[in-house]
Amino acid sequence: PGLCSKRPRESVRVPLLARLPTRAPRGPPSTTMTARSLWYVGGDACELRDCSVPVVGPGEVLVVATHGAVSRGTESLVLRGGVPPSEHTRMRCPFMEGDFNYPCKYGYCSVGFVAEAGKGAEPLLGRHVFCLFPHQDRYVVRMEAVHALPEGTPPSRAVLTPNLETAVNIVWDSKLSVGDRLAVVGAGVVGCLVAYVASRVADVSVLLVDVDASRSALAERLGVRFRLAEQLTAEDADRDVVVHCSGGPAGCATALSLAGDEAAVVEASWFGDKQVSLPLGEAFHSRRLKLVSSQVGQLPVERRPRWTYARRIQVALRLAADPLLDVLIAPADIAFEDLPKALPEVCSAGAALCRRILYPVPELPPTPPRPNDLGQPRLARMKIALNTQA
Repeated sequence: PGLCSKRPRESVRVPLLARLPTRAPRGPPSTTMTARSLWYVGGDACELRDCSVPVVGPGEVLVVATHGAVSRGTESLVLRGGVPPSEHTRMRCPFMEGDFNYPCKYGYCSVGFVAEAGKGAEPLLGRHVFCLFPHQDRYVVRMEAVHALPEGTPPSRAVLTPNLETAVNIVWDSKLSVGDRLAVVGAGVVGCLVAYVASRVADVSVLLVDVDASRSALAERLGVRFRLAEQLTAEDADRDVVVHCSGGPAGCATALSLAGDEAAVVEASWFGDKQVSLPLGEAFHSRRLKLVSSQVGQLPVERRPRWTYARRIQVALRLAADPLLDVLIAPADIAFEDLPKALPEVCSAGAALCRRILYPVPELPPTPPRPNDLGQPRLARMKIALNTQA
């Protein structure tokens, strides 16, 4: 059964002041509460559906979402049915329900707070956390599935975590080293974050390339050089490493033209079911260029003995503490209730900035907790968690 299915009570539960309000009429406490989640239903459409959230069991937590984000590249493919059948299994994300033939519940960026914790998970109660969960206002998962936000990383900026994790993996795959000259083609969110992460490596020179002149402002804020693709010169070429993030074949051709002899071009765009034509004739072979694929679903092979996905997410969460990255988040947030209408528009717009989702924060229930249930420090933390949007 999926996460939104009923399960029997398994253990002692840690109460949330009192039970969070549900959509059910007032009356005796229920063993489940109602949540709402976004489902892709085909025809470039999506909708909100109700589902039941199970009782919190041992080692589990109830997360109340406060922020999320649209992963425009991948979710555009899911929306239009562009995930090829050969990739249906590999492209499933954690906690996805349904399948790519529709309907399906898809997404992997959820930030919220732990409103209830089962036995063994009590230290997480009241903490702000990140989870690779679809767009849903509350849900129950194993405690290992959530990642506590480090000090200094606000929930409002933690929505960049999946893209930061992708950027870190791309830099790893690129084998970028001290003093290298790097070009990043495509100044979307991922491209900008690759430029940001790479620019922190000692003495690395970063050039950000795009077809949209307005994105030069993003490059300036991030402290890297910018060049329009049509204005590239021979001085911009001969790069040690090139990363392609534009999502278009023309961008990949530009990336190949910027690479120096024996250099690597990292292909970070995923085209789904589209066929792509590349200029692999002319001097491609004589210059011994290398095309390297990068996909966040796998850790680079040389890091697997020591690194875990959880460790990589923690790196991304720490990077998200930098207020400079707010420049990559669009000023207009999307209310969760408006997401079915807004998401198709976001996916078709081609905007460079991250579109953040805001969830309604539940009101504190009127019933006070029993004495000694949580203690005053825990009670204070819960009140802050339930009323914050930052």
